[in-house]
Amino acid sequence: MKKMLFIMNPFAGQKRANRVLPDILLQFSEAGYEINTVMTTGTGAATRAAEAFGKDVELVVCCGGDGTLNETLTGLLRAGADTPLGYIPTGTTNDFAASMGLSHNPVQAAKDILEGKPYDYDAGRFGNRNFAYVASFGAFTRSSYIVPQNIKNALGHTAYVLGGISELSQIRNEHIRMDIDGEIVEDDFLFGAICNSTSIGGILNLDPEQVDMGDGLFEVMLVRMPRSLAEVSECLRAVQSQDYNCEMITFRSAHHIRVEADLEMPWTLDGEKEEGHAVVEVENLRHAIHLIQRKETDA
Repeated sequence: MKKMLFIMNPFAGQKRANRVLPDILLQFSEAGYEINTVMTTGTGAATRAAEAFGKDVELVVCCGGDGTLNETLTGLLRAGADTPLGYIPTGTTNDFAASMGLSHNPVQAAKDILEGKPYDYDAGRFGNRNFAYVASFGAFTRSSYIVPQNIKNALGHTAYVLGGISELSQIRNEHIRMDIDGEIVEDDFLFGAICNSTSIGGILNLDPEQVDMGDGLFEVMLVRMPRSLAEVSECLRAVQSQDYNCEMITFRSAHHIRVEADLEMPWTLDGEKEEGHAVVEVENLRHAIHLIQRKETDA
């Protein structure tokens, strides 16, 4: 019998997956899988489970938000496992799932995993940590981890927007020096992201035509701190039109990024807090994610 590891965060999103958990597991059981189910109880639980058992099964499925995905991926990388990974997105924002076109219906997402096949995508290494799709700093990035889980559950994506608005009074410019594959960029920035995704925080979107999630390159977006209303307008126009060819925004693709910043400046990795670094190396891990998808071309 095929073996499968099922990792679930029962507190993710509005706990909607809890109500259909029997239906989800029944699908995998009927498909011939012997299921080892792990319910996470806190930070690091998904990583420990994936690291301990991920190499000994034919399939790993994580059910939760982007944080659960991040931890599961980290565990698989630590174990040196290239096991196919299925993702049932039940978090609040689910940026990664949005970029991948995964179903937000948990039962349908499970069905798609069974009917899909693995595709290879890039992940990232940020110092000693990994991320699935984004490392970011500055405005609005703190919302993902400062908004309490019960508020996220009650308000959904609105919680992030409200959290972002509450940050406006605390926004400060961050002085950053970045070596982007040999190109030096240095300035005061409002926001920055090193990402492999078409959606960032459910607020910023990148043109799917510009983002290849398996090409060994990150997209790097840096938004300079506006110093006038005209510059604010320029930033808004660029974000709304997804045309980032302007003075206020640096948009590049790169394999390796070296960042020098204030040690007190926090980062966010896939929606989870990361402490500040005076210097940090960020590297693209090409094809480190073997994500199962059901695409129209597979039908």
